Amino acid sequence: MTHALSFRPLLAGLSLTLALGACQSDQKPETAATGNPATAGGMLSAGTWRGVLSAQGQEIPFLFDVTEENGKPTVTLRNGEERLKLDEISTAGDSTTIRLGVFDAALVVRADGADKLKGAWVKYDGKEPYRVAFAATKGKQQLFPVTSSPLQSFDGTWKVTFKGADGETYPAVGIFKQSGNEVTGTFLTSTGDYRYLAGQTDGGKLMVSTFDGSHGFLFKATQTTPNALSGDFYSGKKGHETWTAVLDPKAKLPDANTLTGMKPGQKKLDFKFPNIYEGGSISPSDPKYQGKVVVIQILGSWCPNCMDETNFLAPWYAKNKSRGVEVIGLGYERTTDQKLAAQKLLRMKERLNVGYDLAVAGVADKDAAAKSLPQLQSVLAFPTTIFLDKKGEVRKIHTGFSGPGTGKYYAAEIADFNKTVDMLLKE
Repeated sequence: MTHALSFRPLLAGLSLTLALGACQSDQKPETAATGNPATAGGMLSAGTWRGVLSAQGQEIPFLFDVTEENGKPTVTLRNGEERLKLDEISTAGDSTTIRLGVFDAALVVRADGADKLKGAWVKYDGKEPYRVAFAATKGKQQLFPVTSSPLQSFDGTWKVTFKGADGETYPAVGIFKQSGNEVTGTFLTSTGDYRYLAGQTDGGKLMVSTFDGSHGFLFKATQTTPNALSGDFYSGKKGHETWTAVLDPKAKLPDANTLTGMKPGQKKLDFKFPNIYEGGSISPSDPKYQGKVVVIQILGSWCPNCMDETNFLAPWYAKNKSRGVEVIGLGYERTTDQKLAAQKLLRMKERLNVGYDLAVAGVADKDAAAKSLPQLQSVLAFPTTIFLDKKGEVRKIHTGFSGPGTGKYYAAEIADFNKTVDMLLKE
């Protein structure tokens, strides 16, 4: 994740990003409430709500809408232009559980007076308990309070450096669009992006946040000069980094197609992993994949950037499989229980309408992923995308994924993907 630095700092930066970024956290299994989905409507009345996660002495705000469909409430998270529909809602006693999409997480809430909620954001997988205090109030509100009328501009492309508590740094590119004191945008890194961010400016201060069910992010910054920023990045329960930025329309990251590769002398991947369906297995040497272009997706059902890529790949595969191309998803999950991992991936498959094959490849750790694919130099990010030609040889390895929240960078990502597949199909 660095421009001209050595490979060792690159790995350090990438490790830090994976620790705090869109694809890693530290939670422990808990039990979600189950009960009657119809009774949740009493506390979840229709309208727009402002939710707040309280962690590290900070408030991470997000907006959500509640609507009623067929007599049952539906919650829709709002992150900038993104809308994430949550329809698995159940109530037991005075507690309502709102399952957070494909992620093994939920908002567990109860009424706290008229048009108010309190409770917790809970993650059910991982090694340690993960609960973050949550509260919400109904009514049209903005994400952050604005007290100062003079407006400063944060619009544009920024060259960013993040710094962790251990002093390690990694580069990023910040892209923001501002209208009045409303701001949307994101940060791109070499392992992916921080997805849809939204918020406000308050004089010379920038405040943006997001909550997608798997991660709650808060970015704050103050203008040190008209073209320079200094601030803090808070990630959920414990993650904290500082960051600085300078306005730079030419800011860019290293080429994602060059960050890793095959080990010397290696041309093909040799693996055989269990299918998510009991009793089956998946290998690139299977007859199904012979003579075809094969795209291998290294992913986890817990990873928002992986979900962004899957939301692209699933309909793309349905449209293009007749051309002689296949996709294999290698799932690395937050459990050593193969059956449980398969269930998590099957849930993702069903909710995202994934038509290509999925395998249980291992645990959610980049080093473990690299060991499971020993022909690779390394696995630096979830997701990583590997392109095989018709002979089964690896032709390209793409680290990370720039999702739809990145705008033109997402368009470039998709164009590069299609160009690669088209080239391999013509050979």
